[in-house]
Amino acid sequence: MNKLVYSSLLASVIVASACSNGTNGNTEDINNPTDTLPPVETNKGNTDYKPAFEGQTRAKGVKTSTAFESKVITSSLKSPWGIAVLPDGRLLITEKPGDMRIVSMDGTVSEPLQGIPEVDSEAQGGLLGVTLDPDFASNRMVYWVFSEPVANGNHTAVAKGKLAEDEKSIQSAQVIFRTTPTYKGKLHYGGRIIFDKTGHLFVSSGERSDLETRPLAQDLKSTLGKLVRITKDGQAATNNPFASNSDALPEIYSYGHRNPQGLAFHPETGDLWSSEFGPRGGDELNRIQAGKNYGWPTITYGIEYSGSVIGNPPIQAKEGLEQPVYYWDPVLSPSGMTFYSGDAIPEWKNNLFIAGLSSTHIARLVIKDNKVVGEERLLAKEGERFRDVVQGRNGELFAVTDSGKLYSISKKAN
Repeated sequence: MNKLVYSSLLASVIVASACSNGTNGNTEDINNPTDTLPPVETNKGNTDYKPAFEGQTRAKGVKTSTAFESKVITSSLKSPWGIAVLPDGRLLITEKPGDMRIVSMDGTVSEPLQGIPEVDSEAQGGLLGVTLDPDFASNRMVYWVFSEPVANGNHTAVAKGKLAEDEKSIQSAQVIFRTTPTYKGKLHYGGRIIFDKTGHLFVSSGERSDLETRPLAQDLKSTLGKLVRITKDGQAATNNPFASNSDALPEIYSYGHRNPQGLAFHPETGDLWSSEFGPRGGDELNRIQAGKNYGWPTITYGIEYSGSVIGNPPIQAKEGLEQPVYYWDPVLSPSGMTFYSGDAIPEWKNNLFIAGLSSTHIARLVIKDNKVVGEERLLAKEGERFRDVVQGRNGELFAVTDSGKLYSISKKAN
């Protein structure tokens, strides 16, 4: 065969093979995506507010070149909210109505664990985020967030307990922290919980949504609209930014938040990142720094659900208030999130994955120098409200949806 003809045929086979595997034949630098596309968001925004800097919203689109696949492990969960990965790879999952279950990779779902305190599951309340003690392998301690009902309302609370050896109950459950003030409402509990490398807990708290509670996001004598940092016993961490300030609660780490439901540490820098729901437009991704004010409700890129503006006049930037690293308009409705640190799909290394509710997809964000430089939508065809996403033990991602599904997302087998 003529060498030129042979070379052409070989090239055609390579291209066809790449296409059949769902790739475009390109590789993408994890920090410098070269195969960029138009922004994934094409719909008109709710406002004509201008971003504070280039790339703060509607970053360039990117597309994963590695072939990956998703599958539903189970569809029998009841409004799952949070996921913790057990040492053996199984998943401990909270369900909003008030139960906690263990799910195996073959789709087996355990009976509800006994011993969980009562929750107020109306509207956005219920059993929320969950995490394991860094020493879980030896002490079997579990920590979770829930909306706790009391006589005069409810509040976001943190509890801990021990997973029994027979895995049928949580033993000696006790509440270690409660946000203040208690309020008779049903929205914006926050609810995500995560350990830092020093063994302290970060907990996200919403400002409870209503006009009368919104200002408390700026009030350092309240834990509404805050990220708090506490010990395993619920006390303020001694080196918190306001620990020596008599005019502030010592457990507060950052403030000016609306309804933060995503917390994750960057696997290389160690920085804490948080996502939060904006109003109509203006969902935010923030890089959290100790003692900083993230602006709500003074500044926002969103408007009221009614269409009216927020603030008189509405402002999007003010000295002393932090700008979001990234915002969405229309909204993503960002809930749980995780940074990818696995090796199974190298181009995802250090990318941030955020579960989107009303947007019905998982957002993949490529971040460089603390800025979003690429965005991709995963599993958008599923039409599901994604509530949480975590990385598994083998480099896969697991995600749960409000409809009760648990997905795995992994590199496609050869």
